[in-house]
Amino acid sequence: MKTNEITAVQTAKSLLQVKAIKLNNENPFTWASGRKSPIYCDNRVTLSYPEIRTYIRQQFVEALNEYFGDCEMIAGVATGGIAQGVLVAQDLCKPFCYVRSEQKSHGLTNQIEGDVHEGQSVVVIEDLVSTGKSSLIAVNALREKGCKVKGMLAIFTYGLDVALKNFAEAKVELHTLTNYNTLIGVARDENYISNEEMSSLADWRVNPEKWSDERIAMGK
Repeated sequence: MKTNEITAVQTAKSLLQVKAIKLNNENPFTWASGRKSPIYCDNRVTLSYPEIRTYIRQQFVEALNEYFGDCEMIAGVATGGIAQGVLVAQDLCKPFCYVRSEQKSHGLTNQIEGDVHEGQSVVVIEDLVSTGKSSLIAVNALREKGCKVKGMLAIFTYGLDVALKNFAEAKVELHTLTNYNTLIGVARDENYISNEEMSSLADWRVNPEKWSDERIAMGK
């Protein structure tokens, strides 16, 4: 997994500026899994800021050209990757589709929305990678349709070991605009967090489950 350092820092600054990523050690967020976390990420917020939205799209296009070269289709992971994927596809004048986490239970019962053909080369756009599970569901759906997935681009990754393992096992090349380590470094330098808070955030990154269990035990 590669990340351009200049892009990583600027992207992290932008995400913190518009509060697409929020950090809070004292009152941690509860994820859908029930786990406690000092970080919450909603990169869809960036779509409300034209300058940041444009920057992300430009960096995606540059990364796609650098790492994957030409492709025949851009695919967005529902829901966070849809708008970003459309912007990239429009810039490159490429066809676009998006992939749900599962088939619809009504209508045509599609999991992939768009005109997809066997043998097409595809680059997948995602907004966030945590464990990689939902992102790789999209990749598998495209592969089952006979598409050749060249890889995935995402705005942000927590860099969790489980995600690295999952992407490696699935043989999917992943590149992100920024990552967790860069983010907390920028947050410290820009005075969003103290050194003590940064230490706690680093502990979470090493062992999210233990960090969560300790906070739950403390009644937080």
